Amino acid sequence: MPQMAPIWWTTLFILFNTSFIIMMMSTYFQTENNPSMKKQITSKINKYNWKW
Repeated sequence: MPQMAPIWWTTLFILFNTSFIIMMMSTYFQTENNPSMKKQITSKINKYNWKW
């Protein structure tokens, strides 16, 4: 393995971490945004439909 500058390894590390974080956040928000919107809509509907 040829010796490389430590800046190169830090840039690779930062790029890998940022891409991984972006992938995880995109998958999380794709799966989690739709149910939260549905919950908000149902909560708004249920506010006016109280059954005592």
